[in-house]
Amino acid sequence: MSKELIINATDHETRVAFVEDGNPRELFIERPKESDITGNIYKGRVVRVLPGMEAAFVDIGLEQAAFIYVADVLNNYQEFEHLMQSAPDEGENNIINLNREKRPPVLDQEFMIQDLLHEGQEIVVQVSKAPIGNKGSRVTTRLSLPGHLLVLMPTTDHIGVSRRIEDENERARLKEILTGLRSDNYGLIARTVSEGVNMEKLANEMNFLVSLWLDIQKREANGSVPSMLHKELNVTLRAVRDLFTHEVDKLVIDSKRGYEEILGFLDTFMPRLKVCVELYEDSEPIFDACNLESEISRALKKKVWLKSGGYIVIEHTEALVAIDVNTGRYVGRQSLEETILKTNLDAVKEIAYQIRLRDIGGLIIIDFIDMEKKSNRERVYNALKEALKKDRSKTHVLPMSELGLIQMTRKRTRETLNRMLCEPCLYCEGEGYLKSRRTVCYNIYRDVRRESGEMLGQCITVKVHPDIAELLLGEENSLVDSLEATLNKKIIVRPDPHFHLEQYEIYEVYKNCLDRKD
Repeated sequence: MSKELIINATDHETRVAFVEDGNPRELFIERPKESDITGNIYKGRVVRVLPGMEAAFVDIGLEQAAFIYVADVLNNYQEFEHLMQSAPDEGENNIINLNREKRPPVLDQEFMIQDLLHEGQEIVVQVSKAPIGNKGSRVTTRLSLPGHLLVLMPTTDHIGVSRRIEDENERARLKEILTGLRSDNYGLIARTVSEGVNMEKLANEMNFLVSLWLDIQKREANGSVPSMLHKELNVTLRAVRDLFTHEVDKLVIDSKRGYEEILGFLDTFMPRLKVCVELYEDSEPIFDACNLESEISRALKKKVWLKSGGYIVIEHTEALVAIDVNTGRYVGRQSLEETILKTNLDAVKEIAYQIRLRDIGGLIIIDFIDMEKKSNRERVYNALKEALKKDRSKTHVLPMSELGLIQMTRKRTRETLNRMLCEPCLYCEGEGYLKSRRTVCYNIYRDVRRESGEMLGQCITVKVHPDIAELLLGEENSLVDSLEATLNKKIIVRPDPHFHLEQYEIYEVYKNCLDRKD
């Protein structure tokens, strides 16, 4: 299976596609005016504590205040113990000093948000979820600094190994190395690419991350409030750090500046991978040459056709995403049950693909076509779990119900592809529907009758979209006849191509009302 990173970089937008066998599996987009702040570290100030929500709002210098839940501050035991021993004086600004000394053991006492934070308090936080919709960013005091091989967690005392490393001997080796290397009880996690890496390389990366953390602490001590203490890498270098491994065959980028930036980054962390980086210089746009644009366009549509002839419909709501499976044009060759099973199994692959490509997160409800046999329901459920294994985001899938529904969750940290690249329709305002032409005609009929009593002229002009005018003067001509007979006034229909389909104006005319169509 071939794996590639394809990067289209311009001054106004950078797009990174992780491609497997010619199909984009993940897509990352960054625009200077809409940059992703996930991973940034800020020195902020608590502006409001909400005991009823077990959360607080923190000013980190953005347009919207960030919010932090009580569970996201519970690991700072040193600060919490200090707070419990002596309540802060009114107006005092207490900065949470993370990891300056060895932390005490975990406290058994359950804390309320008001026990841990107070208005005006200064606090160092990291963005764990970028703003989504009308919600501000979510932050945490459990900081993490990811490298290529390791993740440094300066506010927790934990040694871990990526769950994707399955060999128990290798897991034990990495844990032993990290336990011996670390200092100041910093937490460390060995990433998947650290498998088989020697101690010297792990030590070099740990030292780099510790130096980065010490620089952040210096900025914290001298920085104003609010201020940014650390900025996460741009989308290109994040992709190189997190996705460019020995399993990726090559990285292709169409920007000379970006190409040199990547080579400089690899010089520090992964020099052996420099030979896999290519600069694309052809005249044809790189995403067109790799046949990626059509897949991106397909990922923005509600209806997605399956190879079998069936299709799925993906609907975004405020609280969840609903995915509906339909047989469409597929009629099968054997029994109805076999036709339904084939469609559902075909849909499973496409659903897992679309969820990952669109970066759909939160609660997801999948409505498969009803199957009578329990064994078939279990087969579809297991196929979905297997298809989701390659997803880097954490998923949790519940068994299929007797009604053919599967409930699942997927970790969400940023806007979906749909929300990032689209905006609500200016016609339907995001409703997804317009009033039918006939409905608009009937609304006009009622409004003319309603407003005619205040009109003294002998003619009433109705200004409408051309399609509505055609209907009023054609199939729905009886409406106009009825108004003229009831009101004893002439009705003039005037089409205006600049009008929205649902838009119309009604006004009176005192002369020149011989023709029904003006």
